[in-house]
Amino acid sequence: MNTKFTVNFAWKNIVANKRRSFLTMLGMIIGVGSVISIMAIGAGAQSYVFSQLEVFGGNMVGVTPGASEEDGPPASVFGVVITTLTYDDAEGIKKIEHVTAVTPYANGNMKVSYRDKAKNVDFSGVTSDFMEVENSKIAEGRFLVEDEDGTVERNAVLGSEIAKDLFEDENPLGKKIKIGQESFTVVGVLTKKGSSLISSQDQQIYVPVRTAQKILLGIDYISLLRAKIDDEKNINQAMGEMESLLRNSHNLKAGMGNDFAVRSMSQALDIIGTVTGAISIFLGAIAAISLLVGGVGIMNIMLVSVTERTREVGLRKALGAKRKDIVAQFLVEAVMITFVGGVIGIVGGTIFSYVVAAAATAYGYRWDLIVSLNSVLLAVGVSTAIGLLFGIYPAYKAAGLNAIESLRYE
Repeated sequence: MNTKFTVNFAWKNIVANKRRSFLTMLGMIIGVGSVISIMAIGAGAQSYVFSQLEVFGGNMVGVTPGASEEDGPPASVFGVVITTLTYDDAEGIKKIEHVTAVTPYANGNMKVSYRDKAKNVDFSGVTSDFMEVENSKIAEGRFLVEDEDGTVERNAVLGSEIAKDLFEDENPLGKKIKIGQESFTVVGVLTKKGSSLISSQDQQIYVPVRTAQKILLGIDYISLLRAKIDDEKNINQAMGEMESLLRNSHNLKAGMGNDFAVRSMSQALDIIGTVTGAISIFLGAIAAISLLVGGVGIMNIMLVSVTERTREVGLRKALGAKRKDIVAQFLVEAVMITFVGGVIGIVGGTIFSYVVAAAATAYGYRWDLIVSLNSVLLAVGVSTAIGLLFGIYPAYKAAGLNAIESLRYE
């Protein structure tokens, strides 16, 4: 038999049993679709994370409390409260050469109210350098000024959505709001910036850092600090000086590890890329298990098919078909089933990934649909290989049938 005949014959057998063929393909469709969608969603999430961090620019350096491995995040990232950074650390870093702006952050969450309206809101104690560090702009009024840095002035700047929630169409400037039980005067409103990976400025309130520490939170440490460097080529020098300054101010002797972490934006991107890549691979591997399950299902159905077509195999052998012809027939059928299932799975996975990307975009996230050629080729290759792998045993079982006994089979 030639190849064209074998392929046509296999396809006719698949089409002749549409329902069974579809059920055989189903495991492969789900498996391939899962792999495609997980890899696409993982790539979209990674792209979103990178785009959010790149907003700060390549000349940004962050300092977080707590030690960390060279290529891993500090403990504070996971919600562990560490009290090693202070406002004075930020003031010291501000004097380092090439540092153009520094703002500490003292973060918290409290009920904020204006007249009969109230809601729980995140707030940050910051300094006047916040605007330059975060690339933010004022829509109304003003931001905190340098004279308020280090004081306990009770002035507040609102994110655009908080201003709308509390005041609706009323002008908020000069009005009094309560954060917890403390009264604050609204001096400004930020322009709308949209949601980001780290936080949503539109949903936050900003007060002087000392006010947040002493009046609202009752603490003497900060959550983190960010510094802006004048040029990317000076980042390494500035980071080295930051580390030396902090070790001295924290009385860390030679041989003692840091109780803080200094990271540039490029380092943060590398770490996040490694973490998200590992998560995508892990989830893809889990999804790939369904491909093996689908392969077992294909083998079982093919074994049933061998039993049902025993007389057909006997007749073909009686007419001169060789062992290799029978093997080729059943192997081609198995590969075609898995290949078609793989193609349908790719289409289904891509559609699902598109729906996820569209939903994320509708909620205000800049989410890219990324279905890589590598993931498609991998899915097709794996599905075809599974067809070969799990089709071998049924094919050889069919080829081993005795022609005379097969013709007598009922």
